[in-house]
Amino acid sequence: MTSAPVPVHERPWPGLDVAGVRILVLGFGVSGYAVADQTMQRGAHVLVLDGADSPRNRDRARVLEVFDVEVRLGPEHVAALPEDRPVDLVVTSPGWRPDQPLLVQAAAAGIPVWSEIELARRMQSADGPAWLGITGTNGKTTAVTMLESILRAEGLRAVACGNVGLPVIEAALDPEGFDVLAVELSSFQLHWTEHLLCESAAVLNISEDHLDWHGSLEEYARAKGRIYEGVQIACVYSTSDETTRHLVEDADVAEGARAIGITLGVPGLSELGVVDGMLVDRAFVEDRRRQAAELGELSDLAHLGAHGAPPHMVFNALAAAALARAHGVSAAAVREGLRGYRAGSHRSELVAEHGGIAFIDDSKATNPDAARAALAGVSSAVWIAGGLTKGADLDPLVVAAAGRLRAVVLIGADDAPFQEALRRGAPDVPVHRIAPEDASDDLSRARLMDAAVRAAASLAHPGDAVLLAPAAASMDQFTDYGQRGELFASSARALASAAQEEQG
Repeated sequence: MTSAPVPVHERPWPGLDVAGVRILVLGFGVSGYAVADQTMQRGAHVLVLDGADSPRNRDRARVLEVFDVEVRLGPEHVAALPEDRPVDLVVTSPGWRPDQPLLVQAAAAGIPVWSEIELARRMQSADGPAWLGITGTNGKTTAVTMLESILRAEGLRAVACGNVGLPVIEAALDPEGFDVLAVELSSFQLHWTEHLLCESAAVLNISEDHLDWHGSLEEYARAKGRIYEGVQIACVYSTSDETTRHLVEDADVAEGARAIGITLGVPGLSELGVVDGMLVDRAFVEDRRRQAAELGELSDLAHLGAHGAPPHMVFNALAAAALARAHGVSAAAVREGLRGYRAGSHRSELVAEHGGIAFIDDSKATNPDAARAALAGVSSAVWIAGGLTKGADLDPLVVAAAGRLRAVVLIGADDAPFQEALRRGAPDVPVHRIAPEDASDDLSRARLMDAAVRAAASLAHPGDAVLLAPAAASMDQFTDYGQRGELFASSARALASAAQEEQG
């Protein structure tokens, strides 16, 4: 008599064997494709479902179907579990909400629902790479790529992965083997992840975001806090953000794991901070009561802003340094990694200069807190703002930034939330509205952004920054924040080039 196969959630891990497991992959984006590819190679029977029957998805499906992975595309396939085949495990893409009918049906049927992250953690071998995790409402991509730069400066084979770069499952199962993974995790990914077990982890900040998905700020924060579960060495948090401290206090961590604070001021015991222009570590030194390690100077980060490194960049650098130091990285490698770091696209990126005016692309600032951080990094700005606010409160942002605003140029289909907040919080700041037009194609979107850049440049004085930090999502007028930033950069460079030709 043949015994029944062991259910996948009861199989031993690390080194989970997925051979013979009937896996249903929901979503055919980057992580969904990676899950299908990696599990198929190890003997799983894989079915992929996605509601978008797009040319891109059809092309990717043809590749996997050669290896007996079935892909079903179209909305009719994502309304319920397939009736023609049994399912042992559902692996969901991050964007799928918990109330999606198929996921509700899976839960009711007792089928485990995992994220790609959960699956990667279980499949990785026991001697696989250490995980250093980063999450937060803002700054996580910057911090995780800073961490990657520091780790590589130490000579470690490291990669940024997760919500940026490689899918985690590819990095965790890489045949050459990484030493360390710098893992960026969104609240969506964390919601579906139970066993993260990072060596060390950081929650950079918590503010209102994705409340439509999570249902409340409390649930959103709880999802972020999952990154601390099972931490072995260090839980890194912001000393100025009470929520992140409470998440550390509530976490179930390994015996001996420490709470490590990050501050932009003078650090206390078990903290990293800033003293007289120096980045300082009072956490990972032999006698932290009387000693501190110098990790670099603020001048090492000066290339990350038009007017020097803005405060949020310094904070992100300290968080990355804390995780690296927890892993045993030297102070010298921290400094070298930060000196060599270059910010990614659309994150406080200096894209052009002319006439003493800096043009800065922070299109990634899709919520008020991110825009507030971007504005704090310049001394005087013509601010290009607007888009889908999703009900966010703009008043604190405007009040905080009012003293730095030369003028404001508004884009977006609906300017009323910004107009009202500016009227209340910065009534003396000139506001120029770019009239909305049809933005259904790339040419009309380029015209719209070009008008905004030209208007901002005409309002700017030498020493000002023209700053695209919209404080809102982009989908009302652009395909995504990336396109919004690229069009801004293109217009700014064209304007600078034309000005130079006139002067030449």
